[in-house]
Amino acid sequence: MAFKYNVTDQNDLYFITTTVVGWIDVFTRKELAQVIIDSLKFCQHHKGLVIYAWCLMPSHLHMIVSAEEGKKLSDIIRDFKKFTSKRIVSTIKEINESRDWLLDKFSFAATVHSKSDEYKFWQDGFHPIALYSNEFKDQKLEYIHNNPVEAGIVHEPEHYINSSAINYSGGLGLLDVVFL
Repeated sequence: MAFKYNVTDQNDLYFITTTVVGWIDVFTRKELAQVIIDSLKFCQHHKGLVIYAWCLMPSHLHMIVSAEEGKKLSDIIRDFKKFTSKRIVSTIKEINESRDWLLDKFSFAATVHSKSDEYKFWQDGFHPIALYSNEFKDQKLEYIHNNPVEAGIVHEPEHYINSSAINYSGGLGLLDVVFL
């Protein structure tokens, strides 16, 4: 029997990952990464998303998050993914994106998944893992912040702009975070 990831308590703290179909490196373009940053800010201010840590890699997003009291984390992430999917596709069409094959890949992915519209940008799910112990929280926090270092993008976690590592090192990051 396969293990299924679920949000069991909507207000617990979760490590989540959401991934672009085919692990395509979309967020190497500043305009496309900005869609994610702006959408996360909106979710923080209007939907009740609480972000403790985050890192937007070229093909996926890691976060430690929870929902404000009375809000549902699964609904927030569902809405975030639905909105950003459409916004990223429209942004690709608007900007001078040299990788014209991107839309073909997202279109093909939609034909394989019956739930999808014309394009499928995100893989299904967001793999929530509840963080019950301080040791597990610390492990996931370190994993998130060291992801760009392990990928060879930067030498130090706080040098990666699309991450909360700068917040944790005393700087001002792109998103507000609640410190663990």
